[in-house]
Amino acid sequence: MLDRERSAISWIDFLWLVFLGGLALLPPLSEIHKQLIILAIVVFQLFERSLISRLPKRGPAYSVAIKILLATLLLDHTGEMGINSNYYPIYFLPVVSAAVYFGPIATLAWTTVASLAYLSLLIPALQEYELDPAGASILTIRVLFFFIAAILVNRFVMENRRQVERLETLSEKLEETNRELRRAEAEARRAERLAALGQLSAGLAHEIRNPLGVIKGSAEMLSRKVAESQPQPLVAELAGYISSEVNRLNALVMRFLDFARPSKLGLRPERISEIVERALESAAASFPNAKVKVERQYGPGLPEIQVDRQLCEQVFVNLITNAFQAMEGEVESSVRTPEGTLRLSIAPEISNGEPGVCVTVEDSGPGVPLELREQIFNPFFTSKKEGVGLGLSIVAKIVDDHRGTIRLDNDNTKGARFRVFFPVAASS
Repeated sequence: MLDRERSAISWIDFLWLVFLGGLALLPPLSEIHKQLIILAIVVFQLFERSLISRLPKRGPAYSVAIKILLATLLLDHTGEMGINSNYYPIYFLPVVSAAVYFGPIATLAWTTVASLAYLSLLIPALQEYELDPAGASILTIRVLFFFIAAILVNRFVMENRRQVERLETLSEKLEETNRELRRAEAEARRAERLAALGQLSAGLAHEIRNPLGVIKGSAEMLSRKVAESQPQPLVAELAGYISSEVNRLNALVMRFLDFARPSKLGLRPERISEIVERALESAAASFPNAKVKVERQYGPGLPEIQVDRQLCEQVFVNLITNAFQAMEGEVESSVRTPEGTLRLSIAPEISNGEPGVCVTVEDSGPGVPLELREQIFNPFFTSKKEGVGLGLSIVAKIVDDHRGTIRLDNDNTKGARFRVFFPVAASS
C-alpha cells in the first residue's frame, strides 16, 4: 500500500515537471526572469507538502500567498504589459490550491485576493492606454472564471471530505460492532465451557464425597479406638492428618459444587456502593498488614440494581482479594514501591442498549500477562502456586447469572483493571 502511494506521488511530481517545463519552452524564451519564476514554481510545488506538514495551521495560507506572488511576477515578465500576458491562467494554481485547503468562505476570500493581484497589473497599463468596454469584458470574464473554478473545486473537495468523514464514522462503528461481536462470541464460548465443566464437576464431586465420608468416619473411629486403648502417638498423629486432609478435600469438593450448582438468585434492589464497601472490609480483614491505599470514585445518583446481595458481594470479595494478593507480592519485591493502590470506581453505564452500573476494580500490581488474559476466566486455570483456578470462573458465572458482563481491560500496561457491569433490571 505504501509503495503504491509513493508511486502515485512521484508520478504527480513528474507531471508537474512536464507541464511547467512546457511553459518554460514557450515564448518568451529569452526572458531569464520568466524561467527563474517557473523554476521557483516547480521547486515550491515539489516541497509544498513538506511545508504544510511542518506548519499544518499556517502552511496552507503561506502556500496560497506564495503562489499568488509567483503568478503575479510571472505575468509581469511575460508580456509588454502583464495584464495582457497569455500566462494569466497561472492564477488558477493558487485559486485551486485555496479551494483544496480551505472551506467555502476562505476559498472565496483567497480567490478575491488572487483576482485583485491579477487586476493590479492593470494599473501600469492605464497610465498609457484607456480601458475600453471590450477589454473590461475580457477581464471580467477571466475573473469570473477564477471564482467559478474555485467554487466547483471547493464543492468537490468539501463533498469528498464529508464522504471521508462518513466512511471514518462508519468504520469506527463497524470496528466497535466487531469488538462487541468478538466479545459476545468469547462470552458464549466461555458459557459453554462453564456449562460442560460444571456438569462434569458436579458428577465428580458427588462421586468423591462418598468415599471422603467413609475415610473421614474411619479416621474418627480410629482416633477414638486409639484413645481408648494404649496411647500410640504416631497412630493418633496419622489419624489426625487423615482427618484434616479429608476436611481440606471436602472444602475443595464444596467449591466444585458451588461452581457446578445453578445459582438461585434472591434479587432485591440494592445499592452497589454498599455492597462494594462491605466486600472491601471483608477482603481487607484478611490482609491486616497490607500496605495498600484505597482510592474511591463513586458517581453521584447511582441507580439501585436488582442483584443477589450475597453472591454480588462474593464477586467483589474475590476481585479485591486478588488485587491485594497481587500488590502484596509487588510491594515485597520492590523497594521503590512503598505501597500499592487499589482504585474502586462506580459509574452509570449503558451496555448493548441496556442501562446499568459499571464497577471498576483496578490495582497497581504486576498485572496479567497478555498471553494469559484470554484464559483467566477459564475453570481450573490459575497462575498461583496454591489454588484450583475456580475463583474467577465462579465470579464470571455469578455475573453471567445476573445477565451482566465482566472483562479485563487490555489498555493498561501496569496492574489489572476489571470492569463488572450489572444491568438495572436482572432476570430472576
